[in-house]
Formats: sequence, structure tokens, C-alpha cells
Amino acid sequence: MKKGIIGKKLGMTQIFDENGNVIPVTLIEAGPCTVTQKKTTEKDGYEAIQLGFGDIDEKKLSKPAAGHFKKSGVAPKRYLKEFRLEDCSGYNVGDTVASDIFAAGELVDVTGTSKGHGYTGSIKRWNHHVLRMTHGTGPVHREVGSMNANSSPSRVFKNKKMAGQWGDEQVTVQNLKIAKIDAEKNIIAIRGAVPGAENGIVYLRNAIKG
Repeated sequence: MKKGIIGKKLGMTQIFDENGNVIPVTLIEAGPCTVTQKKTTEKDGYEAIQLGFGDIDEKKLSKPAAGHFKKSGVAPKRYLKEFRLEDCSGYNVGDTVASDIFAAGELVDVTGTSKGHGYTGSIKRWNHHVLRMTHGTGPVHREVGSMNANSSPSRVFKNKKMAGQWGDEQVTVQNLKIAKIDAEKNIIAIRGAVPGAENGIVYLRNAIKG
């Protein structure tokens, strides 16, 4: 990884390119972030920086968290995220990382927490079809159906697609293209949709497969 930043998803809108084509984009408030910790190969075994995003009152922090920021000498931040980089020599604790580290046209990987849909059945969660509307099937036509083969192995196999919590999990969408950047407002417009609800925290990295 060469660079990364923490941001907040503001929502979706649309812009027009030079040919007048409509482009659906997601607006992300990317930074400004503060480098709260730096790790090196000599001391920690790998290269990484820890970024902080969003101010928070110190009295709302736990004692270990408050001590962490006091040791770094930076203002307390609400969200922290470590980014492993190929080379951290250009960063120091206290430096500010803003949206201008990226440029329009670049490909990025965006990680966020998907919207939670609660406890759902297998039809809604996994797109299973309903049972046949014939005699003997009811009264529930949306049940999961058979769960295992027979008395051997007499258990439900692991990873069986059944009812359960849908969403509210970490999701990464790769190779999204940056359509536009407003460096003054720290706004990055990314083509397409990114995981999560409005005001959700997301992490942007340069695309590893781009």
C-alpha cells in the first residue's frame, strides 16, 4: 500500500463529465487526518502509520486512549486506523493527511460497514426461492427447507446458508475510480457506490489490483 486516509460518507449525487454524461458518485469527506503514531521496521517489524480522524473531547476517552494521545502530543481523535505503507519515511507524528494525497482518475479500494438489515430469513438474505405453492408444502412457504442429507452425518454442514444477521459487516469494494476532488473542502467524489450508510466511516486506500 502506498497511501490511505479515513473519511466519512456524506451520500450520493451525480455530476456531469465533459461530454455531458451523467456520472453517479459518492461524496466522501476524506480527512483532514492527523498522524498519531508511526511504526518502523527496526522497532515494530513493519512500516505503518496510524491516522486519527474527527475531534473528540478528552474527557470522553478512556485513560489508555488519553495516554496514547498525550504520548503522541496530538489532539484526541474519535477514529483511529492503521495503514501499512511501503515507505513511511515521509510521515511524522503530528503531520496532517488530507484529500490531496489522491488525484482524479486514480483507482481506490474503499472499506466500510454495510447497512444492517437485522435478522432475516434465507430468502431475503441469500435470494433463495420460495417453496412450491402446492398441497402439503404450507403453512410456511418461506422456510429454509432441508438442512442436511440424512442420519449420517446427522448435522448441519458448516457455512450452510440459513437465516441470520444480514449486513452490518465490513465490506471492501475494489477498483473504484475517483471522479473529482475538492481539496479545499476535503471532498472526494468516487464513481459508484461505497459500503455503509450516510455519515458512516470509510477507509480509502490506493487500489492493490489497479
